[in-house]
Amino acid sequence: MIPIVAYCPKWSHLPGETVECKVSSVLEGPYTARLVRIICADPNPKGPGIIEEDLSQIFSGEYPSRLQKVQLGSYVTIPIQNKFPSAGNYAVIARIWPTMPQDGEQTVINLVGQTPDQSLQMYIDRGHFGVRATSNSAETLEVNIENPTRERVWYSVCVMVSQAAGQIHVIQTRVGQSILEDTSNQIVGECDFLLPLDQINHVYIGATGSHATTGFYNGKIERPVILSNDVDDADENNPAVISEWDFSREIKTMRVVDAGPLKNDGELVNCPTRAMCGSNWTGEEMCWRHAPEQYGAIHFHDDDIYDCNWETDFGVKLPKNLPSGMYSVRLERDDAWEDIPFYVRPPVGKSGAKICVIVPTFTYTVYANQARGNADEDYFKQIEERGCRPWNPDQYQQFGLSTYNAHRDGSGIAYSSNLRPNLAMRPKYIPMSEPYIESGMRHLCADTHLYSWLHHLGESFDMVTDDDVHAEGHELLKPYRVVLTTTHPEYHTRNTLDAIEQYVNGGGKLMYMGGNGFYWKVAVSDEMPGMVEIRRGEGGIRAWAAEPGEYYNALDGEYGGMWRRNGRPPQLLAGVGFTAQGRFQGTYYRKNPNLGKHCEWVFEGVDDEILGDFGLSGGGAAGFELDRVEFRLGTPENTVVLASSEEVPDHFVLVPEEKLTHLATWTGEPEEKLIRADMVYFDLPGGGAVFSTGSISYCGSLPWNNFDNNISRITRNVLRRFLESNESQV
Repeated sequence: MIPIVAYCPKWSHLPGETVECKVSSVLEGPYTARLVRIICADPNPKGPGIIEEDLSQIFSGEYPSRLQKVQLGSYVTIPIQNKFPSAGNYAVIARIWPTMPQDGEQTVINLVGQTPDQSLQMYIDRGHFGVRATSNSAETLEVNIENPTRERVWYSVCVMVSQAAGQIHVIQTRVGQSILEDTSNQIVGECDFLLPLDQINHVYIGATGSHATTGFYNGKIERPVILSNDVDDADENNPAVISEWDFSREIKTMRVVDAGPLKNDGELVNCPTRAMCGSNWTGEEMCWRHAPEQYGAIHFHDDDIYDCNWETDFGVKLPKNLPSGMYSVRLERDDAWEDIPFYVRPPVGKSGAKICVIVPTFTYTVYANQARGNADEDYFKQIEERGCRPWNPDQYQQFGLSTYNAHRDGSGIAYSSNLRPNLAMRPKYIPMSEPYIESGMRHLCADTHLYSWLHHLGESFDMVTDDDVHAEGHELLKPYRVVLTTTHPEYHTRNTLDAIEQYVNGGGKLMYMGGNGFYWKVAVSDEMPGMVEIRRGEGGIRAWAAEPGEYYNALDGEYGGMWRRNGRPPQLLAGVGFTAQGRFQGTYYRKNPNLGKHCEWVFEGVDDEILGDFGLSGGGAAGFELDRVEFRLGTPENTVVLASSEEVPDHFVLVPEEKLTHLATWTGEPEEKLIRADMVYFDLPGGGAVFSTGSISYCGSLPWNNFDNNISRITRNVLRRFLESNESQV
């Protein structure tokens, strides 16, 4: 177990707010907590090193250790508020699409009586569907279908209970056409302690109970229903619906609607995936909003996670005059430590600086707890040498993984949440290690290369998060003369793109300081704070591919995937867009020899033609993920290519959306010509302007040689020019 681990529910906080700290500690004895301001989180001795400001005078304390547990696994919980009628005969029916039927026991539906020992449980165990009836006296009857239950095949499963006859009928019927042999079957069991319908107090779907640690179901479940022919107006051929949980209703929520007369609605726990194709999906409609009746399935996983539901151990009251910036609550005892990073934004309507940095918290959440599979001996050697965090998601997966990983059943992870410890977004965390990588920092830590550069220049700047921009839009950015992104602003909502676009069109100056930005479309919801949804459909470099028909987000009902496929390529906003990716290695740019005099100011004080052949991120300013100009995708006609990368390593590949066949690219140009990073500048009619670097590793070159290098000078020239410019064009 990790000695001490923690989280706070929000990335962004206002001055005067309280940061809720939720901690789980297995340390012997109490731990200390103190506030620090983070300026640089990269311990590499070739750079500025760790730069922090201790703020113990604002907050410090000592707190007792205690273990707080995590429960992975999704399910539906349905307390029976409106009691079921008395009936001697009833049936429970559902359609299932199991993804791991050969695994151990997985509960499909569990009907629980007045005590947990009194139940009727439908399950799959090692490839066979079965039912278990239990009584308060610990009597048990198990009835199992002999024919196997196949993986990723739809079945109708039915359990019919006859109290008078003391019998239980178990039926498995394959749904739809398949080249597999028909594994339909039924069996009858004899039992005199079957759970009466009117004694059912709770229904669980996808798990045995609310405190289950095993037995979570993997796969889809569709439209569970309870029927009886013992009630008025019902007969053997027309049984009455007692409850019918219609998963095609209220898909945007975590509510489960009972369409039956009793209205025993339920709640989803740990966010299984909604807007999933049901057994009746025809392929004629791809949007679940247009044919919700065909999207009545929910995909459950035994490793789903939304909210750890930890109690708050203590709160940190932020001063009302605390400057905007990156902060952390540092927890320590002996050699163990934990950081809880967060960002303080300026007060609403009160910008404190001319510069604003947008922190890509949607991207941080999407990548939360990414297991990269590279935590080998060399990795841990570097960790030890630099005193970095040794707790890696490859080893510690109890808090769930990222949307760059797959569930245990092989399906892609579509949801990620802030309401859990995020091991990969911590100061001094290294996600990868190879000899040429240098620091190996990405995301939160890599972004501090930019923050430390701004501090070195003595520039005052505010910090706002994606969450803030999504909620407040253009009005949040409008007061600033310059807005900067960080190294990898990859994931965006429509609101965040609209806000940045309105900002530059209204005269604002944007510095896009990274690569592979504005690429994927994500969805968020006020009903599920801290949750981000991604559907990886029909294009892009993808960690997994969504199933056909499942490309539309559940949270907002919009088509997901790449912004390029939603009509908003990155080039429209930034002038450049994602074109190639390789290992975490960088190369250099060469200055464009044909620049006009109107752009000479960018290179003032820089006589070099070779730019950025150094850096803390992969050893070069143009590396890992690269963006290029493409006028057909919206790069403005007046865009000036300031410099382009050269000698890109052979392991870099063109992104899939640029390829038509193994021989032809989308543009008709050779692949090698499209694998490059372009550094660009353009201005807009309203007085706005954009400078884009076209590379994730660019900011890693800013601190090189104590911030004295050609990349730092170029970036400083752009920043100062943008700050000094008025509403007219630069």
